[in-house]
Amino acid sequence: MSAALDSLLDLLDLEQIERDIFRGTSRSAVVPRVFGGQVAAQALVAAGRTVPADRAAHSLHAYFLRAGDPGAPIVYSVDRIRDGKSFTTRRVVAVQHGQPIFHLSASFQSHEDGLEHQADMPSSPDPETLPTAAEMLPRYADRFSDPGMVDRLVEARAAVDLRYVDAPPFGTVGEAREPRSQVWFRTNGKLADDPLLHVCMATYVSDMTLLDSVLLAHGRGGWAVGDVVGASLDHAMWFHRPFRADEWLLYDQESPSASGGRGLGQARIYTADGRLAISVIQEGVVRVPR
Repeated sequence: MSAALDSLLDLLDLEQIERDIFRGTSRSAVVPRVFGGQVAAQALVAAGRTVPADRAAHSLHAYFLRAGDPGAPIVYSVDRIRDGKSFTTRRVVAVQHGQPIFHLSASFQSHEDGLEHQADMPSSPDPETLPTAAEMLPRYADRFSDPGMVDRLVEARAAVDLRYVDAPPFGTVGEAREPRSQVWFRTNGKLADDPLLHVCMATYVSDMTLLDSVLLAHGRGGWAVGDVVGASLDHAMWFHRPFRADEWLLYDQESPSASGGRGLGQARIYTADGRLAISVIQEGVVRVPR
């Protein structure tokens, strides 16, 4: 296991300070606020620790309310909304400096057999043939006004091996492209067999690139380039089938709409053998600086 992955796992291992109350810490991110995927993953960890082990997370719905302060702890308060015969529902509020910064509702279900169908996996190259972040990012160093940006981006991705199928938004600034993007990802090391851990890790990664397709449609390079400003507004995920976050997953993303200073991204995450594991939708603020 890489040191970066070990550090991320420590970040997700929340401290329980009271029944249904947990505390988490943060680490530096590319932008001077807490990374949204971290807050979402930690909130799901908090919810999952109040649920019977035989009930797996099947959906989450979340709102990002305020920017998180990476220098302060985050307190997660869990509300046990419902414990039914098949489903368990939890609500989590993340608080910093006395104010809510994030709200999550999550649902968990005991195993059931039922009807089966899924959308086919799109074509994509073998991830092993694609460059790693450490290999790819230095190629675009001239796109960033901040000379330390490449190092920060590489560090932010050190726990996860994330590989773009095509050039990222900052690789084709000024060139409008089809609003679609694909990345392959897996953790940089093996994880324990706890299903909740794999779901939380996928939640963490899901916030990294989902709005890329919005940027591609307008030839924008993104937050690191500085030709847009923005943040995640809301995030929803549905976990359809078991998967491992330490094995290759294809994140197939697209944007059907942008308007009113907001952009919508939607995606499907497939296992390498073609099983649809997760569906994701996110809306974010995407503004052109004045």
